[in-house]
Amino acid sequence: MTDTREEHLAWCRQRALEYVDADDPVQAFASMASDLRKHPGTEGLLTVDLLQRGQKAALAGTDEMRVWIEGIH
Repeated sequence: MTDTREEHLAWCRQRALEYVDADDPVQAFASMASDLRKHPGTEGLLTVDLLQRGQKAALAGTDEMRVWIEGIH
């Protein structure tokens, strides 16, 4: 893997936000959670708490999902 943690995280966000822009917060959550697992520098971000907050955001709508996605560091 040649991309840095920051580059991979930016890629994850970009892909997930495309779903937010398409009014599909559930798929945005699935995309972000799946993509974070694909890099050793970001896979540790997936705590139970983060996933639970993401699920709640997905059910709450696109605005909440955008905040959740952009809040992952």
